[in-house]
Amino acid sequence: MNSIFWTDRSKARPVPTERDEFEIELEGRFYPLQVRKLAQARSIAVSADTVKGEVKLTMPRYASTAQALRFAQSKSDWLAERFADALPAVPIINGAEIAFAGESHAIRWSAEYSRKPLKIDGEIRVGGPENRIESRVISWMKDQSRDMYAEDLAFYCDRAEVDLPALSVGDARRRWGSCSGRKAIRLSWRLIMAPPMVRRSVVAHEVAHLRHMNHSPAFYALLDRIFEGKRNEADCWLKQHGAALHLIGAPIR
Repeated sequence: MNSIFWTDRSKARPVPTERDEFEIELEGRFYPLQVRKLAQARSIAVSADTVKGEVKLTMPRYASTAQALRFAQSKSDWLAERFADALPAVPIINGAEIAFAGESHAIRWSAEYSRKPLKIDGEIRVGGPENRIESRVISWMKDQSRDMYAEDLAFYCDRAEVDLPALSVGDARRRWGSCSGRKAIRLSWRLIMAPPMVRRSVVAHEVAHLRHMNHSPAFYALLDRIFEGKRNEADCWLKQHGAALHLIGAPIR
């Protein structure tokens, strides 16, 4: 039977609160259960984060934590199915295949290679300790993405006739890019794995937000003017393949 537990099972608590930490058992495996009360929530909702390997439970501020936990318990079969159907994480190890600018590259490790990865003949070659392959490759890809995004930004800012914004690189799960009211743009490093036109569509999208902080007709008119590709095709690619990008280097559960 699937059940919910306090993470620290040595302490009995008669009444659960949102500050407590919980786990949910699904088909014999334990997953962290993250509970959040949100002012904008109108109902209790539960979801399976198959990349992080955790269950998220959100609820209105007026709802009780005990009520929310009972709801999560009632959805345990559905949650178990989501995790069972999830794509597996892809570790970045010697011999693995990952994409760079839309093209598949093999990870090749040798103690004789440079510690700083090098992209050569369809391979990403890396040296140093073998147990550090993943961290070195991800760090390198973040550096590569920052340089590539800077070039894309300069191109589209020139087209949109706007000043270059501050650029940062992150790893957000829900957004490939964002533009703040302070005219700063943040992009996911994982876009460097996507085909160039897909990556550039996201950069162009955020640049258009420098003029229009909305999705109005004026925003899309500017986006279509500055972006040289077919944004609908780029959007479709991300919907079909975006989840897989988040599994590269994700923890193996």
